[in-house]
Amino acid sequence: MGNYRLTEEEYGRVLSIKRDLHMHPELSGREKRTTETICRILKEIPGTEILPFENRLGTGVLARIRGTGEGPETALRADIDALPQNEEYESEWKSRTDGVMHACGHDFHTASLLGAAMILGRAKADGFLKGTADLIFQPAEEGTRGARAFLDAGLFNLIHPDRIFGIHNWPSVPSGRVVVHEGVLMAAKRNAKVRLRGAGGHGSMPHLNVDPIVCAGALIQSLQTIVSRNTSPLDSLVLSVNSIQGGSPVNLVVESVELMMTIRSLSEEALDRAAGRTETIVARTAEAYECGSEIIWEEKIPAVRNLPEMCGIAMKAADYAGAAVTDAPPSLASEDFALYRTAGIPSFFYWVGSTAEGDTVEELHRPRFHTDDSAMRTAAGLYAASVLAQEGD
Repeated sequence: MGNYRLTEEEYGRVLSIKRDLHMHPELSGREKRTTETICRILKEIPGTEILPFENRLGTGVLARIRGTGEGPETALRADIDALPQNEEYESEWKSRTDGVMHACGHDFHTASLLGAAMILGRAKADGFLKGTADLIFQPAEEGTRGARAFLDAGLFNLIHPDRIFGIHNWPSVPSGRVVVHEGVLMAAKRNAKVRLRGAGGHGSMPHLNVDPIVCAGALIQSLQTIVSRNTSPLDSLVLSVNSIQGGSPVNLVVESVELMMTIRSLSEEALDRAAGRTETIVARTAEAYECGSEIIWEEKIPAVRNLPEMCGIAMKAADYAGAAVTDAPPSLASEDFALYRTAGIPSFFYWVGSTAEGDTVEELHRPRFHTDDSAMRTAAGLYAASVLAQEGD
């Protein structure tokens, strides 16, 4: 295959890109500057073609590098959006945008995929790139809207990959290691908004009103029984009500209350069971408290599932990238990378260790989250090797 990893010069460029992106984070669907930066850098990489691709979010990039011989078409996906958080980790490249930070490492992923493009451009020039590499820079992974936007815009009418790979940095795994896990790696998810409607009035006359806040309190307690009494204890499942909106001056019973909730499970059957029970409990609890109710479900995100036939390629890619392969238990976090598998594309998702030896582990979405940027050598090499590794090698 040849020794195709980041050169020192390329790593310096990748590091500069990552720090620039980190200083200028952008929220889901607003990644205009990030998109422009990606396009500018791709245009500097010989052999890279930016494809004309319009999607409803108006951000993100699709590019391609064609090889010099026959081989599979391999898609590589990175997410590019940030989170609405204030950064507390001090560095020279700390976020310069108040209330927005790369607290999930998508800048790490984006810079690593750009590094992979540099490696693949060299491999093409040397005649080692067989087949085609598709580079997907996806917006709006937070909130799990970006993959759907790309699919609905006809992503797989423009590219026709035989396989697709994605990565996520993983703070609890030391730098230099890669998690190659067969089967379910990340949870299936359903998010929902619940609206309860009562009849407002003066707080001194409760018998003349219907109080949706009291109903909401009972509902939150009842929903917790889904995990403890309606699904198998052997199925990992979490149901969380993470927001309740509704209130007034102390003397007024409000008309309505809105709750936001999420259900996650490693078992899609358990997830469906929990969603069904949620429908029943919301309707019956609202009825018992004389309230109206409505549930607005977001799209179901399936579990990230690594197919057995993809594990062999992933193991070879990790070896080519010089990474130590390890395993780790699945996570109840979710990833809309899983939607690409529903289009019939064999998929594999890596976790790349991102904490330096001796450093404090700061998990994803924490205000002090940060990555060991030297781990981008592993990530970029892994992306590139996933294209260059052939099943028959």
